[in-house]
Amino acid sequence: MKLARTLIPLCFAAAAVHAQTPPPAPEFEVASVKPSSGETDRVNVGVHVDGAQVHIADFSLQDYIRVAYRVKNYQVTGPDWLSERFDVDAKLPEGATREQVPEMLQALLAGRFEMKMHRDSKEFPVYALTVATGGLKLKESAPDQGDAAGTVQGGATDVSASGGRGGVSVNFGKGSFFTFANDKLEAKKLTMANFADLLARFMDRPVVDRTGLTGNYDISIDLTPEDYRAMLIQSAVSAGVRLPPQALQLLDGASDESLYAALRNFGLKLDATKAPLDVLVIDHILKTPVAN
Repeated sequence: MKLARTLIPLCFAAAAVHAQTPPPAPEFEVASVKPSSGETDRVNVGVHVDGAQVHIADFSLQDYIRVAYRVKNYQVTGPDWLSERFDVDAKLPEGATREQVPEMLQALLAGRFEMKMHRDSKEFPVYALTVATGGLKLKESAPDQGDAAGTVQGGATDVSASGGRGGVSVNFGKGSFFTFANDKLEAKKLTMANFADLLARFMDRPVVDRTGLTGNYDISIDLTPEDYRAMLIQSAVSAGVRLPPQALQLLDGASDESLYAALRNFGLKLDATKAPLDVLVIDHILKTPVAN
């Protein structure tokens, strides 16, 4: 009996250790990494998954790190060659899902680029999105509002984004999206956290959500041509697009007043402040990937 009483706890301990062993990190079955040709006039910031095929075009190394670790561009610090652009064509292993693509990109960065990094915290100048003194003047989106075009068969969603001279658009799936075109910003079914991320695309610093709101909202903002042009240029800069000096000069003197006026009408405001944000510090990464 004494031996049995000793063995039983040992068996449970062994089972617990076995249960705590993490599963192996997911990896692409095969993956091709090639330098981008640069022959595109679109800023493609979406990861495209068609069945088991994954295609990512004209992404910088910083973009891959951003997607792989689910962070923003400003949260990645490293060598200058993080701006180098690559195309990736890969195949998901059997049974894998598109939700695992970021983890597979982590494995690709470690294997092909020998990337090593650590996490840290850094204080950034930010804009805090808050509810104004008079209270929120936006109504929540109608329930069960859907967008068939944003829903992928089987209930999964294909989050994608694109942009160019005509504007910027992001589809979050299931009826949630925004467009920025023709002197107008229009968003449907966005959380305030997503709206803060959206605003950050067009601002000169990160935007953090401090509204405390948890609903989804429809938002439409008319902009002056001058503000629209400046915000479109800033979105290209935030996406890592190389712009000529003449275009960057158009940012000088931009006021964003039509944006701030619209936010005031919604009972929202942006306050310049500072906040500690998580960052990824790239300690080592190859400029040229290991051969396919």
